[in-house]
Amino acid sequence: MARVRLSVAERRENLLRAAIEQIEARGVAAVRIADVASALGVSNALVLYHFSTKERLVADAFAFAAEADLARLRELLGRRTTALRRLRSAVRWYAPTGQAKGWRLWIEGWAVSLREPALRDVARGLDRRWKAALAEVIAEGVAAGEFCCPDPAGTALRLTALLDGLAVQLTSYDGAVSRARAREWVEEALDRELGLGARTSSVQEP
Repeated sequence: MARVRLSVAERRENLLRAAIEQIEARGVAAVRIADVASALGVSNALVLYHFSTKERLVADAFAFAAEADLARLRELLGRRTTALRRLRSAVRWYAPTGQAKGWRLWIEGWAVSLREPALRDVARGLDRRWKAALAEVIAEGVAAGEFCCPDPAGTALRLTALLDGLAVQLTSYDGAVSRARAREWVEEALDRELGLGARTSSVQEP
């Protein structure tokens, strides 16, 4: 059977996906170029041809995962419905009790980024773009008179800080907080930030 020849872009994407899988399975510190190469049945030299170093591969793998998450965020925030519904949908998806990215991957990435400048730039860029997207839809809701929020950027920062912190508790410390309680705290924080009554937290997404 003839071997399919991949384009440079296709080969690079396959390597990034394999790197993400290996990082999730082994952790950043333990994963090797050889692990990624072996997962795809290619040579170490091919991986290094595309990424030059393990550090570059790891940073690009996280950037690839981040772009996938941001694409999903844009999809949720771009729906043709109220700003409040879009915001709730995005927050519920991103929350550690929702269907967002693997939190173990990102917690590991945050830790490693303290020592790896390339990965730190990726994490910082994702954080800024996520907060900016939330702040934008919050501002739209304020302009439409859906809720009151004097500081959309501050609200976006506080909400993401809560979500990230809960992710650490739920992922790293088994039993520290229940998923139901975490979900309740997120809903309460959102209502509080937007000056909404508790009854609005029961709104169902379309």
